[in-house]
Amino acid sequence: MSERKALLILHGKQALNEAVRNAVEEKRQQGWDLAVRVTWEAGDAQRLVDEALDAGYVQIIAGGGDGTLRDIAEAIANHSADASLVLMPLGTANDFARAAGVPLEPGPALELLDAPASAIDLGEAGSQVFLNMATGGFGSQVTANTSEDLKKVLGGAAYLFTGLSRFSELHAAYGELQGPDFHWSGELLALGIGNGRQAGGGHVLCPEALADDGLLDISILPAPQEVVGTLKNLLADGFGLDNMFVRARLPWVEIKVSEGLYINLDGEPLEGDNLRFAARPAALRVHLPANSPLLTGSTIVNHPD
Repeated sequence: MSERKALLILHGKQALNEAVRNAVEEKRQQGWDLAVRVTWEAGDAQRLVDEALDAGYVQIIAGGGDGTLRDIAEAIANHSADASLVLMPLGTANDFARAAGVPLEPGPALELLDAPASAIDLGEAGSQVFLNMATGGFGSQVTANTSEDLKKVLGGAAYLFTGLSRFSELHAAYGELQGPDFHWSGELLALGIGNGRQAGGGHVLCPEALADDGLLDISILPAPQEVVGTLKNLLADGFGLDNMFVRARLPWVEIKVSEGLYINLDGEPLEGDNLRFAARPAALRVHLPANSPLLTGSTIVNHPD
C-alpha cells in the first residue's frame, strides 16, 4: 500500500470549489493517491470515515467548517485505528484552524499531509465530542442565530454584526461550575471551555489554551451590572474586557445551568441542565504546523484575523 495515500471528506457545499479541485490535482501530480468523497446529509461524515478506515486509509482530510472538522475528528477518535487527520478549513469562522496556525487556503493546507502528526486532546460532554470549544451565554445564542446568508456576505464579521444588533436582548444567566480545587457560581455573560482558543468567528475566549496538555481551559465572564451596561463599548474598542474573565485550567468541570444559559459544542446546541465536560488526552493525531500555538512548547502567539 502506498504511504502517500489519503482520503478527503468534503462538505457538500464545497463540491464545486475550484481552489479545492486545484489543490487536489496538485497533490496527485506530486504522487499522492488522493481520493475525494462528498457529504450530503447528517451521518455522512461518520459513514465515510468508517469506509475510509475499512479501505486502509490512514490519513483523512476534513474539508469544511468547524462543525465538519468536529464530526470527522469524533469519528476517527471513536476507532482504534492509527489514523491521522489533516484540516482543510473551508468554513466561515474556521476558529480551530486559525488558532492552530493551519493555512486557510486549500493548497497550503494540503501541504500538511507531509508534516508529522501530533497527538492532541479532544473535549467531551457526555457522549459528544468537541475539537475546539464548548461555549455558553449570549455569544452562543448569537452563533446559533447568525444566518447562513449573512455569513456568506460578511464572513466571520457576521457573528459580530448579529451580536451588536441584538444587544437589547443581552442578559445574564446563572451558572455553577465545579472542578478539581475549583468552584465558581454566579451570573455570567459568557463561558468558554476550550481545547482551542477562539469561537464565534474569532472571539478569543481561552487565549492560553493548548490542545495537547490533557486539560481544558475554562473562561468565565461574570456579569456585574456595570459589565452589562458597558459591554457594547468594550467589544467595540477592544480594551478592558479580557481582564474581567475568571480563568482556570482543569481536566474536567461540571456545570449546573439555569434557563437562559445557551451552550453549544463547536457551534452545535447542547441540551441539559447538569453537564460534565472532560478532556480526553491524546485522543486524536492531527497534522499541525510544527510551530502551532496550540502545541506544548511553541513560543508562537497567534493573532486571529
